[in-house]
Amino acid sequence: MKPALPETQPPRAALPGCQRAARPGCPHCALPMPSCLCAWVRPTANQAAVLVLQHPMERDQAKGSARLLRLSLARCRCEPGERFDPEALAGWLATTPAGRAVRSLLLFPQAPDQADGPDADAMPANAASGPAVAPDPLEPTSIGEWQLVLIDATWRKARKMLALNPLLQALPRWGLRALPPSRYAIRKAQRPEQRSTLEAACLGLGQLERDPARYDALLSAFDGWVAQCAARAPPLAPGPPSSARP
Repeated sequence: MKPALPETQPPRAALPGCQRAARPGCPHCALPMPSCLCAWVRPTANQAAVLVLQHPMERDQAKGSARLLRLSLARCRCEPGERFDPEALAGWLATTPAGRAVRSLLLFPQAPDQADGPDADAMPANAASGPAVAPDPLEPTSIGEWQLVLIDATWRKARKMLALNPLLQALPRWGLRALPPSRYAIRKAQRPEQRSTLEAACLGLGQLERDPARYDALLSAFDGWVAQCAARAPPLAPGPPSSARP
C-alpha cells in the first residue's frame, strides 16, 4: 500500500478572493511611495498656459517628467491620448480649463519634411507643417493670451501623433533657441535638440515670456528628481535610443 501523499494547497493567487496587495501610492502624485516626487514640486506661476498631449504609454511612466511639470505649473493641463477627437482637441487649443480664450503654439523642433533617419517614414508626405513664429512680435502684455502645446511621447510616437491630428499640424510652431545641455540623464535621446517634456516647457515658456529665471527653481528641482531616479535605477545600457522627447 502506497503512503498517502501530503495534502497540497494551490498557490495563494489561485485561492478564491485572493488578490495581490497593491503597492502603497502617494495620494498627491499617484506614484508608488518609493518613487514619490512631491518633494520636488515647485509651484510656478507661468503666464502662458501649457497643454500637454500625453501618449497613453507615458501616463504611468515613473521616469516621465510631465507629472512633475503638471504638479508645479499654475496653468497646465494634461490630456492623454494618441488620436484625439477633433472637437475636443479644438476646444483644448482655444480655451483653458478655466474658460479663458488662448492662442496655441506647438513646441516642436522641426517641420516634418525636414526629417531624416529611421523615423522619416513615420510622417506622411502630405502632413503640412505649421507656420513658424518668431519670438519678437509677441508683446509682453499679451503673453497670457498664449498657450504652449507639447507632445509628451517618444520621438517616433510624437511624430505619429502629429500625423494623426491635423489640428496640431496647422498650429504655428514655437522653436527653442540656444539650447543648454540636457539635464535628463535617465532616458536616452535620439537627437541633440531633444529635451524632456519638463525641460522643453520651461525653456519654451522662459523664451516666450522673456523671463527664463522664473523657471530656475523648477529646473533645479528637476535636477534633484533626476538624481533621485538615477540612484534607484541601474545605469542605462548601451543600445538604440528609445525614450527621447521631441
